[in-house]
Amino acid sequence: MSRNGRVLVAMSGGVDSSVSAVMLHEAGYEVIGITMKTWDYHRSGGGGGKETGCCTVESMNDARSIAVNRGFKHFIVDIREEFGGWVIDRFVDDYMSGRTPNPCVLCNTHIKWAALLRRADDLGCEHIATGHYANVREHDGRHVISKGRDHAKDQSYALWGVRQEHLARTLFPVGGFTKTEIRDYAARSGLLNVAGKRDSYEICFIPDNDYRRFIAEQVGDFEQKVGEGDFVDRHGRIVGRHNGYPYYTIGQRRGLHLPMGEPVYVTRIDPVTNQVTVGPKEDLMATTLTAGEVNLVGLHAMPGPEEARVTAKIRYNDAGAPALLSGLPDQEIRVHFPAGREAITPGQAVVCYDGDDVLAGGWIRKVSVHPDQPLHLQEHDEQSVH
Repeated sequence: MSRNGRVLVAMSGGVDSSVSAVMLHEAGYEVIGITMKTWDYHRSGGGGGKETGCCTVESMNDARSIAVNRGFKHFIVDIREEFGGWVIDRFVDDYMSGRTPNPCVLCNTHIKWAALLRRADDLGCEHIATGHYANVREHDGRHVISKGRDHAKDQSYALWGVRQEHLARTLFPVGGFTKTEIRDYAARSGLLNVAGKRDSYEICFIPDNDYRRFIAEQVGDFEQKVGEGDFVDRHGRIVGRHNGYPYYTIGQRRGLHLPMGEPVYVTRIDPVTNQVTVGPKEDLMATTLTAGEVNLVGLHAMPGPEEARVTAKIRYNDAGAPALLSGLPDQEIRVHFPAGREAITPGQAVVCYDGDDVLAGGWIRKVSVHPDQPLHLQEHDEQSVH
């Protein structure tokens, strides 16, 4: 019997999850490795036979090899049906609705943790573990996610949707280390097949990272349903033609090919009229967002109407900015940025922090500008979130 219990470790074949499994094994846990097959290359297309990132045969073999060499069990499980129904279908639906989705958050929230815990229960595992750069601890009756020590690699933003009962059984072994330290650990531990493996940044089910091609292939009669449309300026004047609104995202500058005499950016997408609005960079500025499907992490209850000071991130690679958080009816939240934020994008998530701790997150639904409110932080007393 292991001294620390049995843990099911999600092993993608990358350095972070591999080191997580080995660390736990050396710490006295009974480790069982699991690699989840989430998608088919033939469904994704565009790969030209080149398998990259996670879920490849090579990655699965790397994970299994480490498990065999270290003397713990390893399984491969097929969750393609679960993954496709939630992640891929919603990914496509979001783009077709004029939003810009975040499939990693969707996967963590609805697929990965639930799938891991079902298998953990089947295998008698008390815990699950992943290679995310984040930390989790119990505080004041809540299981709180906080940023990983390596802020450059921090993945807490992608974990805001994980439920409390799932966090209660979750371990993040690499959260207290930097990426460099993890690579050094892998090399010292003889994990030479993964120690220098590059990080994967592409969407796992789109190996060539061409989401435009992928969407067009997934939607039947795509050209008939979307087709060409108009670029318009802030006044609604037609300034050019585009290939279809799903090909564009808020804040996009490259690939517009509009001779307007100055750089312009996508500022609005209207799926009903197939119009894409463009304008100067200042048109991307907004102050307020509304988010739904909220998950509470560090908070015991939904925020009230009084505003509380937080730091809020509106995309994965966002440093965050001072904001005011308040609650709205229908289990929604309002996040106001007194200094304004650039390219707040419906379909992405907003995650609110107190220091390094995640308080809550939700999916951005509406974005607005309130010109009567000055674009600077007010110097009045706000209620604290704690």
